[in-house]
Amino acid sequence: MTFRQQLKFWLAVLGILVAILWVFGGILLPFVAGMVLAYFLDPVADWLEDRNIPRLAATIMIVGVFVLIFILILIFLAPVLIDQIGSFARELPAYVQNIVKLFNDASPEWLLKEIEERGIDMKGPASDLAAKAAGWLATLLQGVLSGGLALVNLIALLVVTPIVAFYMLNDWDRMIAKVDSWVPREHVETVRQLADDADNAIAGFIRGQGTVCITLGIVYAIALTLVGLNFGLLIGLGAGLLSFVPYVGAILGGLASVGMALVQFWPDWVMVAVVAAIFAAGQFLEGNFLTPKLVGDNVGLHPVWLMFALFAAGYLFGFVGMLLAVPVAAAIGVLIRFALEKYMESPLYQGSSGKKLVFAPIATSRAKRQAAARSEGDETDDA
Repeated sequence: MTFRQQLKFWLAVLGILVAILWVFGGILLPFVAGMVLAYFLDPVADWLEDRNIPRLAATIMIVGVFVLIFILILIFLAPVLIDQIGSFARELPAYVQNIVKLFNDASPEWLLKEIEERGIDMKGPASDLAAKAAGWLATLLQGVLSGGLALVNLIALLVVTPIVAFYMLNDWDRMIAKVDSWVPREHVETVRQLADDADNAIAGFIRGQGTVCITLGIVYAIALTLVGLNFGLLIGLGAGLLSFVPYVGAILGGLASVGMALVQFWPDWVMVAVVAAIFAAGQFLEGNFLTPKLVGDNVGLHPVWLMFALFAAGYLFGFVGMLLAVPVAAAIGVLIRFALEKYMESPLYQGSSGKKLVFAPIATSRAKRQAAARSEGDETDDA
């Protein structure tokens, strides 16, 4: 096959996959969730298999433990979270008004006078924004309960996902070997290398960053609950979940928790500082221990690219798209880097001579440019 024929073939395959995702997106959630869960737990199955435990037995143990933990979460944690979400949505406007009042009481006269002269009404817009946010949150919850996760879909998710995860986890290595046998033998080594690079990036983010999110969510939730912060469980778990996107969870969770602490504990600055210290300790734990150990440097996903992939996939394909956004973004990143490497080695970049050219990095600052110019001048004088 010529390059043009291969390109047409793979574009056709991509179009078919997108069409399937678009048409059957409403029923794919349990299957995609099961595949993601199997991929997440595959290293555990491999670890047990290396210790002479049969793959089937290891799969039964892993899925059984996961289902047990999930059931316990549904029984003990879900009711508390639902109650806190409802209470938070109802009380959000009052909390925002209290924060604005605290700001007005603590601000110096000149600042308040400047704000008044500029015709800025902080209380009105803040209250309106909080009311809109509360209404949006209530609408979202209602839509989730009555639409995307209606009773039938919820039952399907709870029943089908563990079954899919069981079969995928048990047959994972055989499926990988079967797919490898379909690759054209002429390009098998290149495809294997690209697959390994994509697997490192996906595993580093899904397994590594996923474990980081779970750990941070548990730490934040327990610590904030122990200090008595209102909605501490909700804020802590939400901050951990949002940590899937770097810096987002820490910023939003820190602002929400410190704002809640100001409303609840003011003027006790010690408790406010304790709440802030919890998030500072969490960021220290993440930056110095969790991320280096669990994620490493193999991800290769820029936060901006990751956020764009999540928003774009969520907008086009809903929650199923968000589950697939990270693996697809990681694979696209690997393919783009491979294409750039081939371009840098091609005559299109190197020129018709075929000689490999080496260029010095571009000086990005005036000082660097001046230093480079002086160095070139010295070399000319010596010549």
